[in-house]
Amino acid sequence: MNILDAILFLAAAVVGCLIGYFIRKNIAEGKINSAEELAKKIKDDADKNAETTKKEVLLEAKEEIHKLRNEFERESRERRNELQRVERRLMQKEESLDKKSETLEQKDDRLSRKLRDLETKEEEIKLLYNKEVQKLEELSGLTSQQARELLLSDVEKEVKYEAAMMVKDIETKAKDDADKKAREIITLAIQKCAADHVAETTVTVVQLPNDEMKGRIIGREGRNIRTLETLTGIDLIIDDTPEAVILSGFDPIRREVARIALEKLIADGRIHPARIEEMVEKAKKEVENILKEEGEQATFDTGVHGLHPELIRLLGRLKYRTSYGQNVLKHAIEVSHLAGLMATELGADPKLAKRAGLLHDIGKAVDHEVEGTHIEIGMELLRKYKETKDVIHAMSTHHGDFEPETIEAILVTAADAISAARPGARRETLESYIKRLEKLEDIANNYDGVEKSFAIQAGREIRIIVKPEVYNDDEIYMFAREITKKIEADLEYPGQIKVNVIRETRAIEYAK
Repeated sequence: MNILDAILFLAAAVVGCLIGYFIRKNIAEGKINSAEELAKKIKDDADKNAETTKKEVLLEAKEEIHKLRNEFERESRERRNELQRVERRLMQKEESLDKKSETLEQKDDRLSRKLRDLETKEEEIKLLYNKEVQKLEELSGLTSQQARELLLSDVEKEVKYEAAMMVKDIETKAKDDADKKAREIITLAIQKCAADHVAETTVTVVQLPNDEMKGRIIGREGRNIRTLETLTGIDLIIDDTPEAVILSGFDPIRREVARIALEKLIADGRIHPARIEEMVEKAKKEVENILKEEGEQATFDTGVHGLHPELIRLLGRLKYRTSYGQNVLKHAIEVSHLAGLMATELGADPKLAKRAGLLHDIGKAVDHEVEGTHIEIGMELLRKYKETKDVIHAMSTHHGDFEPETIEAILVTAADAISAARPGARRETLESYIKRLEKLEDIANNYDGVEKSFAIQAGREIRIIVKPEVYNDDEIYMFAREITKKIEADLEYPGQIKVNVIRETRAIEYAK
């Protein structure tokens, strides 16, 4: 029963499968047929659309081609027209160039003819010039070289005249500006500086308590006075002057030693050779201390520091040194102050200017003991004691022995001249004063064209009267400069000298 059921079940299953297969086959065939019909319909529609699109594209392409053809034809016409215009312009320019070329050829021909004519005329002119030169030489009696020299001489005179005029104008302008500024600076410096001046002499007077002291100073058979004179190198003059002894000598330091020793002996009362020797030694030590103190005081007053101790001692020696009656130490202090003040006004180095001003006459401290000028001696001393090159240069130029290369050197020179030229600062002996004035006038009188010369203002100015027919108004400026250079080279003098050249023309007639 079970097997039969199974077989029936299997048979039913197979039959069902076959039925289902045929049903699906029919359905599939029906779908395929409908799909083919649909595809055919779509293909037919696509063919119709493609044909339509093809016709439209062809139509648009034809329109575009027609449009491009029209644009190309239009551009071609424009280019042909432009080319025709350019061609016409080129033809016109070519015609113009041809005309210009013909004109230039004609001008070239004319210029060639003119050049030939000019060459011919130049040769003729040269011949005429040579003939004229020969005639001029015959008429004037001068060769070409002599005439050239004469012409150059006239030109030289004219150039000298113009140079003198230029010098006059430049000097006038420079003096107007420089004098004003210099006066302001110098006036300000002098107002701020007030240095004492002491006029030393060659004798010193020592007061005695009574006339009996004169005999004790002389001593038995003059042994005391001889001892004192031998040890100090100073002459003691004991005359009829009541209660006074005169010490005479040119060395102020020795004179000071003798004065101090003598005053100590008078105060002590014991006067004999051994005591005199002892007092002289003490006096020498005291003077050395004074020299050191005076040098230190000078550096303190001027604000100059760092000097070598030996330079300080030499500065102190200047206290007992004079120049034309002016105390050299006071003069050095004044120069230091003036140079420093002017350097400050001008923006230079005031410390350098003050240092060089204080040391500018240091050589005078030993110029009686060492050969050479006080400038040369001073330079050697400053080198020895390691002063800087700038200080040595600034002090070395104050008498014109060396050319100043720095503004501080110029200021030291100016300050030295101001201090020395101040009225009353210096004095001379009558004999040397008269000789200097005579030499000053002789320098001027030795020049041709000088009518008279007069030294005035105590030798501070010379007035020179020249002949008007020898010098004109412009040449006297050059003449004044030449006289100045001659005075600077040949004459020694304190301060500065003004050269005043006068040219005067007078016309005199008499009414009868």
